[in-house]
Amino acid sequence: MKILITGSESFIGKELIRQCKDKKIEIVGMDIVPKENSDYEYYQLDIKSSKLMENIPNDIDILVHLAALSRDSDCKGKAYECFENNVIGTLNMIKYALSRNVKQFIFSSSEWVYDELVNSELINEDHLINSQSLTSEYALSKLTSEINLHQQYLQNPIDITILRFGIIYGPRKSNWSAIESIASQVKNNNLIEVDSLKNARRFVHVYDIVNGIIKSFNLKGFNIINLTGDNMISIKDIIKTSERIFEKTVDIKERNPSKINIRNPSNKKAKKFINWSPKINLEEGIKTIQQFI
Repeated sequence: MKILITGSESFIGKELIRQCKDKKIEIVGMDIVPKENSDYEYYQLDIKSSKLMENIPNDIDILVHLAALSRDSDCKGKAYECFENNVIGTLNMIKYALSRNVKQFIFSSSEWVYDELVNSELINEDHLINSQSLTSEYALSKLTSEINLHQQYLQNPIDITILRFGIIYGPRKSNWSAIESIASQVKNNNLIEVDSLKNARRFVHVYDIVNGIIKSFNLKGFNIINLTGDNMISIKDIIKTSERIFEKTVDIKERNPSKINIRNPSNKKAKKFINWSPKINLEEGIKTIQQFI
């Protein structure tokens, strides 16, 4: 089995390469950044490039498409740039996959495609998404690509797996989620400011995300699967767990305690379809990031 990973030099991409190597899975990396002395086959290419077809190998079994503008802040107020990378780039990659008879196309989507809620209503993959309620260019770009990929599946013989990632955290020096950011504040400050202590997400560690990607290899048909944590984790949970780990207490100032922001995507389908469940809990996860914060 040979896997092509776009965005191979990203946070998720590097962990995917590590886990694939552990499992003796042959990998090909592709990213926009230069890379020297790679111990795996690597192509420096832009997913927007017209030269994709002539430069990527022909013998790929599974394409894992991670390359994207991958944060809401990267896309805010930049609709053209966002859609050029996330929508056109994805169309370029599925075109390549179809031209090379790739068996499976795995697309990294996001829980951002779901509406933001003010309660803890559980959302599954069949949740009706109102695109007009989405104010995030990033979310719209991911949802548009999901729709485009479904059309390609209906018209072509290829298996397509859409993985809606929860909010990912883990050992990295930048592009932090709320977990890394708040844990760093607790570690290094005596006072931290947050919007509401009740804001919550199903955060998931990068190790678990990548394990879910690998477990989805060779899945047949068209599937949309949430890869999210087992439990809702609130801002208050992150602060209290960080205080326990760093053995300190901080003062907390809530800027907007009544404006509660919650998104609660279920991971039951992942458990059933690909036998996946997250292994790293919040305390274990924060301990993996200590040296980076």
